[in-house]
Amino acid sequence: MKLYLYHTPEETPSDSLPDCAVVIDVLRATTTIATALNAGAEAVQAFSDIDTLMAKSAAWVAEKRLRAGERGGKTVEGFDLGNSPLNCTSEVVTDKRLFLTTTNGTRALQRVEKAPVVITAAQINRQAAVNYLLAKKPETVWIVGSGWQGTYSIEDTACGGAIVDSIVQQDNISLSEITGNDEVVGAFSLYKQWENNLLVMFEHSSHGKRLLGLNCQDDLKYCAETDIMDILPIQKEPGVLVKL
Repeated sequence: MKLYLYHTPEETPSDSLPDCAVVIDVLRATTTIATALNAGAEAVQAFSDIDTLMAKSAAWVAEKRLRAGERGGKTVEGFDLGNSPLNCTSEVVTDKRLFLTTTNGTRALQRVEKAPVVITAAQINRQAAVNYLLAKKPETVWIVGSGWQGTYSIEDTACGGAIVDSIVQQDNISLSEITGNDEVVGAFSLYKQWENNLLVMFEHSSHGKRLLGLNCQDDLKYCAETDIMDILPIQKEPGVLVKL
């Protein structure tokens, strides 16, 4: 198993796909996806484009759908939910499909949707992703951060490093044996620097500051928690994620 880490979907190779892609958007799409499925959502269907989401969701039974959207950290006007994982309670999402569009995470999912296996990870379900990778041992793994509008996001890279760290520890393997590109080593080092202070790191990040400006402190605290749920979102069909 060789791991390759890309800070943004734009950095991924354009002429190939991995055996397994791990999409990360800690603040907040992949945290929200895991939380919604853990709370009983039927599925989460991701869209990069709002108009496409509206068209697809219009064909769904109204009582069984939730439109969840965010642009610039703010809820899309007219949608049922924004992108806060804290709103994805069982009372709200059970047996419903979330039609989700976000500034960054849904673009990352779209980039790798044709890979044989696509899973999503965040700090809250990091170990579930690691357990899957260790059980399946795909030959090539892309860990893809979502970034912010094509630029680097420290929290996504750190989560990638958290995955690498757990694999190294559990599989009794050296970092060099699983490293496919230099970014893997950088992500591992970044996570080790901040692993006991993830919330502080999030507060330093550009998107963390943006969310703090929107009074989303509780979201940051939740997104900074590690391994609090044993759930793995996996792509069932392009753009549609279900609980494994």
